[in-house]
Amino acid sequence: MSDLRSFDLDCRACPRLATFLDQVKADYPDYYARPVPSFGVIEPGLLIVGLAPGMHGANASGRPFTGDHAGILLYQTLHKYGFSSAPESLSNSDGLKLINCRITNAVKCLPPQNKPIGAEINTCNIYLSHELHGLYEGAVVLALGSIAHNAVIKALGLRQKAYPFGHNQLHEFDNGLRLLDSYHCSRYNTQTRRLTTKMFHAVFARARDLIKAC
Repeated sequence: MSDLRSFDLDCRACPRLATFLDQVKADYPDYYARPVPSFGVIEPGLLIVGLAPGMHGANASGRPFTGDHAGILLYQTLHKYGFSSAPESLSNSDGLKLINCRITNAVKCLPPQNKPIGAEINTCNIYLSHELHGLYEGAVVLALGSIAHNAVIKALGLRQKAYPFGHNQLHEFDNGLRLLDSYHCSRYNTQTRRLTTKMFHAVFARARDLIKAC
């Protein structure tokens, strides 16, 4: 897997997103405000796929799930199950390392109101496709939310109806990859307890066991 062929830091293929990032950079000069690269090892056993950078999270820090509420539970859980060197991701320069793990997003750029449109998800799908096709047989892809799940299915060229999203649902593919679903660790989902810490931990425990059994 190569970062150079799976990501374009200067991508402006989506006019609405490019224009919005220009506006955000003007409003917040210290923010990263560019397409956010994936973070972690190049050939992971676990690839986590989120939705898109958050305004005051990855869009500000330049690292997925760093600086916003969604990252709190994610990095605590990564550390608990041996995928991260620390339980907190504080900044892009804090020295945190992922272990046999990589984090990416279905959409690389911050969308207005945190809601990308279908055309933007489809345009960015090529980058996700490159990452998925660079994984080794037996790797686990963890989709955070239904949009990330659908983006993975599309990037693999599969039929959406054949692989419905469901929390802690496992899908196995002919190419040897496994897709594991989870509700997104967003503030809304955790505060409404649609996703509890116990539920999230169960998904990661399953992912760890799947990788060990490979």
